[in-house]
Amino acid sequence: MALDIKPTRSELIKLKNKIKLAKSGHNLLKKKRDGLILDFFEILKKAKTLRQELIDEYKKAISKMNIARAVEGDVKLKSLAMAVSQNPEITLQTKNIMGVVVPKIESSGIQSDSEDRGYGLYEGSSLVDEAAEAYEKVVEKIILAAEIETSMKKLLNEIEKTKRRVNALEFAVIPQMEETAGFIRLRLEEMERENIFRLKRIKA
Repeated sequence: MALDIKPTRSELIKLKNKIKLAKSGHNLLKKKRDGLILDFFEILKKAKTLRQELIDEYKKAISKMNIARAVEGDVKLKSLAMAVSQNPEITLQTKNIMGVVVPKIESSGIQSDSEDRGYGLYEGSSLVDEAAEAYEKVVEKIILAAEIETSMKKLLNEIEKTKRRVNALEFAVIPQMEETAGFIRLRLEEMERENIFRLKRIKA
């Protein structure tokens, strides 16, 4: 920061106000960082649980599909799959977590009844329905996982960004301003002593 040779008291007051504002901003950013970290770990717990649920559902789906393939045959399963006409709907919205915009995914039409799948009651079987239902559950878990994983990444990026700003204020900006304020204070005291000395000489 460039300084005049003769700084004024108003400059010192302005700088003190800037330091006060920077410290206030630093405290707010620290609170935001801590809040984001708490939210991140809460979502991380959900993510771990959801990952395990997804793995379990996927294993069940594979098992049910293998049974259906063994009984019905691959050709029939492929023809039944081609007959499915219902398309699930996915709506992408957003929500706010401490100023961070994260996705909120709404889905409908993923879980359906056997008559709604399009291949008919007589063409399919209970084994096919069980396999289809199992994979529908897997799709639902995948959608939830996509929402949570994306939220985690966005929160982590915001945490890193906030940490950098906190560190910049704490270790660079505020110390530099305080050093500058100290220099101005010393210079003003020096100028005051010079003025007193000058006045004494004039009076003498």
